[in-house]
Amino acid sequence: MREQLFQKLEQSYDDMVEIRRYLHMNPEVSFKETKTAAYIADFYKQLGVEVRTGVGGNGVVARVKGAKPGKTVALRADFDALPIQDQKDTPYASTVPGVMHACGHDGHTATLLQLAKAMNEMREDLTGEYVFIHQHAEELAPGGAIAMIEDGCLEGVDVIFGTHLWSLFDSGVIYYAPGPIMAAADRFNITIQGAGGHGASPHQTKDAIVIGSQLVMNLQQVVSRRVDPIESAVLSVGSFVAENAFNVIADQAVLEGTVRTFTNDVRNLMEQEIKRVAEGTALTHDCQITVNYYRGYPAVINHEKETNYLKTIAESIPNLQGVEEMQPQMGGEDFAYYLEKVPGTFFFTGAKPTDAYPHHHPRFDIDEKAMIAAAKTLCAAAIEYQN
Repeated sequence: MREQLFQKLEQSYDDMVEIRRYLHMNPEVSFKETKTAAYIADFYKQLGVEVRTGVGGNGVVARVKGAKPGKTVALRADFDALPIQDQKDTPYASTVPGVMHACGHDGHTATLLQLAKAMNEMREDLTGEYVFIHQHAEELAPGGAIAMIEDGCLEGVDVIFGTHLWSLFDSGVIYYAPGPIMAAADRFNITIQGAGGHGASPHQTKDAIVIGSQLVMNLQQVVSRRVDPIESAVLSVGSFVAENAFNVIADQAVLEGTVRTFTNDVRNLMEQEIKRVAEGTALTHDCQITVNYYRGYPAVINHEKETNYLKTIAESIPNLQGVEEMQPQMGGEDFAYYLEKVPGTFFFTGAKPTDAYPHHHPRFDIDEKAMIAAAKTLCAAAIEYQN
């Protein structure tokens, strides 16, 4: 049966590409993916598959039941795009100004839709039930996963699998990692309130730009001097805004940045240290500094048993380009919430095109053939989990 499903997936490649390119040309940003959700739901309705819409917002959940009772396996794909202008010179470039699929979610969706179609066609031979979770708003916290879970998308689910097509990894290779695979992604906002004045009289001011610059440098010592070297953490200041005329000393500056960690202990330490350093800097310069720390997605922690199972399954699939253990990535993913509720694993599928650009880049693209590798791996993991 597995080979028959693989054959169906290979035969569906052109349809998979057509879906992916349609979605690529018609992207929608997080929490506004109404047309994309309707497209997905219509696909299932035309197949005669049970489908529920509006799950936790714009989420769509379809279920395919095999003829024989068994375990319930969930497979997840996200479908939101990013507020980025597409700069690719391709026939399928985004037609929506300032919005593009710059992370591969269109490919995830096309992969899962064609896999669901193939499995539905063979439902009389299947054991168990298969839940196809099409998730909105992965790119923007609080994300769509947590709301979909609260709305019952994991009801009765025994295990969940998901994958991410990755433009910088060798195409067709399956990459796995037991334990942490993606980091917790937090955000901070720091407002420095000094005292402005004339650029010719700095002694009469509290220069928010100088104070902010000192704070940035102080924050760079948090990871190197406060975090155990065996642990991992990232602290990056991505925005420093203090707009004034050339001859005016700024009274206010606003810093924004991100923190990435893998463990709750380090996560708590980073938040604590950012606030402590800000307080110390404020005391040194006799000014007011306000820190707002926002917790984003938790770290994606793969279950060891399910990850080892996925590795074994992937190694048995013919024509894959390889199966490799990977180092954890500092990117964030709200697949973490699913893994907090049920056993499962999240893996990467290499999708490196000829001209490879990183995710969230305006010229991002994927090798579309990687969708077949992803589909086969999800398929095999799902149906063989019944054993």
